[in-house]
Amino acid sequence: MSFVYINSKNANKREVVILLKKLAVLLLICIVILSLSACGQPQQQTKQEIQQEESEQTTETKYPEKPINVLQGFNPGGGSDTLAQITQPTLEKILGQSFVNQYIPGATGAIAWTQLCKQTKPDGYTLSITNTPMLMTNYIMNPEITYTIDELDPIANVVTDPGIIVVSKDSPFNTVQEFFEHAKANPGKVTVGNSGVGGDDFFTTLIVQRETGLKFQMVPFEGDGPSWQAAMGGKIDASFNNLGITYPQIKAGNLKALALFTEERSPLLPDVPTLKELGYNVVSGSSRGYSGPKGLPADVKQKLIDAFDQMSKDPQFLEAAEKQGLPVDIKLGDDYANYLKEQETIFREIWEEVKSEYGQ
Repeated sequence: MSFVYINSKNANKREVVILLKKLAVLLLICIVILSLSACGQPQQQTKQEIQQEESEQTTETKYPEKPINVLQGFNPGGGSDTLAQITQPTLEKILGQSFVNQYIPGATGAIAWTQLCKQTKPDGYTLSITNTPMLMTNYIMNPEITYTIDELDPIANVVTDPGIIVVSKDSPFNTVQEFFEHAKANPGKVTVGNSGVGGDDFFTTLIVQRETGLKFQMVPFEGDGPSWQAAMGGKIDASFNNLGITYPQIKAGNLKALALFTEERSPLLPDVPTLKELGYNVVSGSSRGYSGPKGLPADVKQKLIDAFDQMSKDPQFLEAAEKQGLPVDIKLGDDYANYLKEQETIFREIWEEVKSEYGQ
């Protein structure tokens, strides 16, 4: 009896142990299944996170939803306008919206750039064509101009347009040597047009005077267009201008090119000498691109940068730039911003050298 009782008790114990083991195994399986199920499900987002993602996706996919305004600080027919003509057809194709140019001439572009920096909402729907060196020489030379390049979001430089001396087709000057000889014989009387005080042509004239020892009568205009038009009409003796702006008129025979401010001769004008090859260390030009007001949304700015990057490889744009005689010089985003800061430093140093004579 005693043996049987002990066996029965032991059997009950074994059954309890087995049952507990089974329960433990079942519990472990449930835990594993629940863990795997949790891993397979995406983490639940809050309503705020979902709305933020939807908002970001909407902004990124929908911009631009309407035409983009472009402020131009000069009259039609100049360098800014030329850049608009060669870039905007391709950009409109890429972005799917039209560009509307607003001409706001005055103060060598400062009125338009002040409006961009001080009065424009940074939403990507208002940009400006930004030109060196006027963009920074405006406030370097005139403390009453309050904007700076630090208030811009540079998007892309597009071209760097070399400087050139042009005269009317009826001008008595056929070479730059003849022009310089006449200026030497008539100090301060030979009239030379430029795009405005503080522009690349203005500074080039100062550099040419320093290199040659000559003295010109400088005639500022509101942009490159009025300057070459005055030269073509014989109202001034010459215009210090840019190749890309004047090339169509040179090609048409309405203007004569006397010299280029480049390191080497241009393949577009192989018979036109550079001042450097004649012994004068004069190399200059104007870079032109697009900028927005500071604070553009990151995705909007990137979409614009990507559009310019795509444009730089587009045959339509490249053909238009070549036809206009404009050397393509693409600098995107931060690279363009750094370039503008470098140019600011260079022209601040030049102005320090000459401001005692030409200070406003």
